[in-house]
Amino acid sequence: MSLFHLILVALIQGLTEFLPVSSSGHLILLPGLTGMDDQGQAIDVAVHLGTLFAVIIFFWADVRIALGGIGRLMRGKVDTQGARLALYLAIATVPVLVFGLALKLTGMDELLRSVALIGWTMLIFGLVLYWTDQRGATSKTAPEWSRKDAIIMGLWQAIALIPGTSRSGATISGARQLGYAREDAAKLSMLMSIPTIIASGAVLGAEVMSDASMELAKDAAIAAVFAFVAALFALSLMMKLLKSVSFTPYVIYRIILGIALLAFAYS
Repeated sequence: MSLFHLILVALIQGLTEFLPVSSSGHLILLPGLTGMDDQGQAIDVAVHLGTLFAVIIFFWADVRIALGGIGRLMRGKVDTQGARLALYLAIATVPVLVFGLALKLTGMDELLRSVALIGWTMLIFGLVLYWTDQRGATSKTAPEWSRKDAIIMGLWQAIALIPGTSRSGATISGARQLGYAREDAAKLSMLMSIPTIIASGAVLGAEVMSDASMELAKDAAIAAVFAFVAALFALSLMMKLLKSVSFTPYVIYRIILGIALLAFAYS
């Protein structure tokens, strides 16, 4: 791959992974609309690793609490903030693992990569984000996350496996519907992404190990670094803006892009 192509893929993944605009949808559209070659699974794994490190670093205080609670959770004790957070993150990850495995085994994951589908999901779930953001209460905070809320948000995350839906957009919609304040909804969504990215990266990584080479490793390292920087920037910007701005700007972007993609697909 050319350096330009690598950087472009990394920036798209990094900037859109945590914004509620669908990173998978944008990555599928890149070769579909530009004629560029698909970047391949190895680069997909690399850019996901870059975004993983970005979210871990950005939310390190919360990640450290969850890591500290794993030991007690393994001993069957859920009596600390860390143990509860680790448990709820695990619970919220189960639906996406089950649904993702079902899509993989049935081959449906390949059938969902169409411009028309991405256009519809971009539009529909953009409107869902707007509705939940405008109507949702703002009474709950992240420390109040419960087992029931983790299950509900986990189901929203599973739906986001459909390209164009947006993992962060779906989980934020779920959190806002449950009454979490905007910043807290975004934080929970970002924390939920960590085990999900680790799981998907492990699956994809196992599939590409046989094709590994020094050249591919070099390309992957470059892509991971640029994705890391872009994701850290996007996270910082979104969390800062949420102090004074709603999710409406992202909704407007999704609606415009969704309409444009539908026009392209059906023309």
